[in-house]
Amino acid sequence: MYRIISLVQILIIAFLFTPKTVWGSINFRDGVFSELATSGRALALGNAYIAKVDDASAAFYNPAGLGTVRYSHFHLSNIHLEVNKDWIDLGTGGSLTDAFGNFSKGFKLSGTQELLKNHPGSFSNSRFHLMPNFTTRYFSAGYLYSSQTRGAFGNQAGAQFEYAKRTDSGPYAAFNVSFMGGLLKFGMTGIYLTRTEAFGESDINTTVNLEDADYKKGRSLILIGGSKFTFPVYALPTFALKINNMATKSFNGSDGFGGAPDTIKPSVDLGFSITPQIGKTTRIHFEFNYKDFTAKYGDIASNRRLALGMEIDFLRSLFLRFGYGDGFGSGGIGIRSRRMEFDLTTYAVDTSSSSFRGKEDRRFVFSLSSGF
Repeated sequence: MYRIISLVQILIIAFLFTPKTVWGSINFRDGVFSELATSGRALALGNAYIAKVDDASAAFYNPAGLGTVRYSHFHLSNIHLEVNKDWIDLGTGGSLTDAFGNFSKGFKLSGTQELLKNHPGSFSNSRFHLMPNFTTRYFSAGYLYSSQTRGAFGNQAGAQFEYAKRTDSGPYAAFNVSFMGGLLKFGMTGIYLTRTEAFGESDINTTVNLEDADYKKGRSLILIGGSKFTFPVYALPTFALKINNMATKSFNGSDGFGGAPDTIKPSVDLGFSITPQIGKTTRIHFEFNYKDFTAKYGDIASNRRLALGMEIDFLRSLFLRFGYGDGFGSGGIGIRSRRMEFDLTTYAVDTSSSSFRGKEDRRFVFSLSSGF
């Protein structure tokens, strides 16, 4: 008996003092924030946006929302730039000349590794995407390019540099059909998506130089479906549904690469919203979403899937936004006109694997879309 107790004690001590990875989101956990093309407006609302969406991002948040697009536009410079707090600390440290060089390094895998080397315990996240598009009521078409880079270096003895790199690109088209005078809407988006991604770890002092075989690469026609039903009464209560990869299409692997990326899970998101008029020129929007209703990402706690958002709309031009998603608060400000959309946003995600409010990763987003 004494030997058994001693063995248990040894195992407990070994468990407590073994270096552990706490960066659960290094692998692009898509259960809560699953959109291919993210929106600064949506992220400010805690990503609760599938019932409200009425702009070009409807193609990826809920294509049924194209039925409420107000103006046609052709936007060539639809830019989304996102970094987290650790990235800002890494990229702006030191002298002014160092900061300029560090800024560009933060978007490259080798540069991220170099910056993290002297900042153990940090987690760097950056995302850049372009989505030039033509969008009008009932239809949208464009091209998506999205690049995400994540890196982490723990502060425990023997820690490795952990990294994740993903690039998505491809042409897309979306359409909407409406019934019952526009109260009932259905929509679908198709994108011929090329995905290239790599995950791994390396000694912090050995520069990561990835070859084709280190990446997974594949192509697939991804379909996104959605619907909305609005009751024609005060505050316009709206129910919405959105299905990711509704045909459950897998990626076809590419020669010379290390296999095909994992299949995007056909998760289902539900939403409900009301939009009361609180003045002649002011509206307020409240939305509730429940992400991954069918629990395709079963390792994520159910209370992390709740998303709440509130948007105050002044003259359909100035917007104040507040939200709650993945257990943390969010907010932002937006300006819109027929030719320009501008958003500044902050939100946070939980980088733990499945717990609720485990470790906060605060992020900041700059979005600009302009055209004619």
